[in-house]
Amino acid sequence: MKLTTDVERRVDGFRARVRWTDPATHKRVGRVSHVRTAEEVEEFFEQMRAATETGNDTTVTLADYAASIGDRWQRGLDPTSTAELYDTGLRLRVLPALGHIRVAKITAGMIDRTIDAWEAEHSASTIKNSIAPLVRVLDEAVRDDVISINPAKHRARRNLGKHVTHTTGALRQYALPDLPTLQKLATACGKVHQSYSDHVMLAALLAARGSEVAGLQAGDVDWDNRIVWIRRQHYPGKGGLVIKQTKGRRDRPVPMLDALEPILERLTDGKEPDTPLLRGPRGGVLTTATVRDATHWDDLVKELGFNNLTRHGLRHTGATWMADAGIALAPGDPRTPIDRDHQGLPASRPPAPRRSRQTGQPVPLRSPHQKGHHPPRRTPPVTIAGPTLRPLQKGAGASPCADSGPLDGHLLVHSTGIEVERDWSTSAAGGSSGSSKWTSR
Repeated sequence: MKLTTDVERRVDGFRARVRWTDPATHKRVGRVSHVRTAEEVEEFFEQMRAATETGNDTTVTLADYAASIGDRWQRGLDPTSTAELYDTGLRLRVLPALGHIRVAKITAGMIDRTIDAWEAEHSASTIKNSIAPLVRVLDEAVRDDVISINPAKHRARRNLGKHVTHTTGALRQYALPDLPTLQKLATACGKVHQSYSDHVMLAALLAARGSEVAGLQAGDVDWDNRIVWIRRQHYPGKGGLVIKQTKGRRDRPVPMLDALEPILERLTDGKEPDTPLLRGPRGGVLTTATVRDATHWDDLVKELGFNNLTRHGLRHTGATWMADAGIALAPGDPRTPIDRDHQGLPASRPPAPRRSRQTGQPVPLRSPHQKGHHPPRRTPPVTIAGPTLRPLQKGAGASPCADSGPLDGHLLVHSTGIEVERDWSTSAAGGSSGSSKWTSR
């Protein structure tokens, strides 16, 4: 394609124009750019010549380029959740701030200044949901040879919220202090309907998200081992409610607490294993928005003196109580009942890593199925700020310990074949239900 160029001198710089004949319509079209220096004029002409060779317009603005590629930048994202959040961040924040700038002219400095402005108005999670789509769109621009490198590539690694200082115990503001307080909140929600009270108790005592509570089925309650399995979530994503994996992409067991047992007995009574465990007053799925609107959550928690408590704060409550009880919450620990998609759960006392006695270096944790694995010798506290977690006491067929009497403060290990797991029972067991042997470790 033949290009014709011309330059006109202006008071504040130059007016550079490129014209050509469109081969499809046979009409004369062109592109004009206002620049300050002669070097920028030549750069503009070179970009237009390169566009005739590659077929890509290197002078396109970010808004026009994003419109031209459609949803190609969303490849690999979960369309029911992540893709929707990223698309919102692109439309509401990225394009209004940078959409008028040519893609080739966007620099890392421009992006940093834009993020600085966002930090004054938005939360860290909102900013991350805005940076991520920008990085993905500019990655597509690199693949299309519109630009050579992605200036936003390392902006996603910024330490957002680094100006916030957390003192000891500051994260406890997101959790309830004890079980009576939780029961008080559940009772207030139960005045609207019993299902809302059950939702609050399940979310807190299982340290589960609202969507995970909605995804529970009667068969997920393992009465033999006193465990509740969280295997799915009923998520209100794009296009309506969807059933999908948990956010951690794995099933996770959660110990059954004493305060939760009567609720689970009532909810599972007479139900088939594949029947939903909890539904709303009209038989529908309880989402976090449903609970908020039906109970007037904001006004309710304010009256009870919990101004900072959200529905997701109920999950933080359970995680904090389990940490206080000595249950491992470290990311990557295969024994943890809390999934690993959040690195910073609000536990006040995360367990210290195991270290070698010879070298003093951290020892990597092993899976319970690996050869030579033994559960750590850890004595859980008997009383915590929330519900009470107690190890099984004597009477379960266990042999007495010579150090401190019959199982005082010791952990029970239930061995069945090659499977070895720690049983965090919340009540004194009267005996083992199976023929396997209980031993003290």
